[in-house]
Amino acid sequence: MLSFEEKIAVIEEFEELEKKNVSLGRVNFHFEESLYDKKNVVYHLHPNGNGFVYAGEMEGYPVDDRGMVNIRDFDAKELHAIVREAIDSLASTPAEKDPVLEEWMNDYDQLLILMREEDGYNVYAGENLEGTFNSYEEAADFLEQEGFKQD
Repeated sequence: MLSFEEKIAVIEEFEELEKKNVSLGRVNFHFEESLYDKKNVVYHLHPNGNGFVYAGEMEGYPVDDRGMVNIRDFDAKELHAIVREAIDSLASTPAEKDPVLEEWMNDYDQLLILMREEDGYNVYAGENLEGTFNSYEEAADFLEQEGFKQD
């Protein structure tokens, strides 16, 4: 297990993070450029080595109900990787994390394009917007009801 000082040294390698001292000797590291309400990347790093990294916008980590991963037993390489991923996840829109660009065709060879943009899904006929949807399922359902199939 890395010491408190060693964890601080790894985290301070990320110039985009701002160190904030909190109660009981704990430290938070904020990412002010976050595209989300969440700005804490490292939360309550304690002198005993315990602490958390926000992974709520990431996949592949066991998170608690706040989206946090306990980093107590992380080595330097693991800590560096999760902090980098956390920053990147807070700096990317959902469309950048999981892009969608699909062509849908009907029996009359008409083409519609389904794209994920920002936090929704848009359907285009050429440059014209045909519809905006909250989920992929809603957009696909619309296209299927209109007689389109994914190409």
